[in-house]
Amino acid sequence: MFLGSALFLLVRPPWRPRLIIRQIYFIGVGSLSIVLLTSLFSGMVLALQGFYTLEKYGSEGLLGTAVALSLIRELGPVLTALVVTGRAGSAMAAEIGIMVITEQVDALKSMAVNPLQRLASPRIAGGFLAIPLLTAIFDGVGIFGGYLVGVKLLGLSSGTYFGHMELQVSMSDISGGFIKSLVFALLVTWVSCYKGYHCGHGAEGVGKATTSAVVLSTVLVLIGDYILTSLLY
Repeated sequence: MFLGSALFLLVRPPWRPRLIIRQIYFIGVGSLSIVLLTSLFSGMVLALQGFYTLEKYGSEGLLGTAVALSLIRELGPVLTALVVTGRAGSAMAAEIGIMVITEQVDALKSMAVNPLQRLASPRIAGGFLAIPLLTAIFDGVGIFGGYLVGVKLLGLSSGTYFGHMELQVSMSDISGGFIKSLVFALLVTWVSCYKGYHCGHGAEGVGKATTSAVVLSTVLVLIGDYILTSLLY
């Protein structure tokens, strides 16, 4: 009911594009540095582990494919969602929770402003737009990190690294990762806004709501990843 109301109010006037843009900046640009750092080292670790594993079978030429598919199908959407949950999701729950306990939400109601339309809808829309873009950046930077290790450090040919990747990675892999990122974006923003909006009283209530939002979002992302993987692939 919470999600349905927030989505319905998103397309109902009055529209507030500035609030959505502000949330895109907060979720997307604000999380960019940690996403870049996480993706770079994820790709480097994948290449390092994958090279020595594939070398045992004489298949080190498939390193680029292994790194790209691992990132595009699984690690990109999942790790991006988890990073955004820890950084932006917790902040959403805490911010809305503080507004609830300080009666700012009641003040919005007294001024005939729908709190869900003001607080939840822009955050859900902003996450829905920003998280897939962050996932795409994660995939690209992760593949570059694998290139640094595989080609520059371990001596694999750059043509081999990217050639096999181009042949083996299909549009269905990319679209599957994109669908996952959209679903995870909805889960993270939905749970964070809901937990903040229904937090308990006082500082303890805000703390519990923030912790609950991060834990539940993380669990739902991992469960959703398994379900989506079984359906898509």
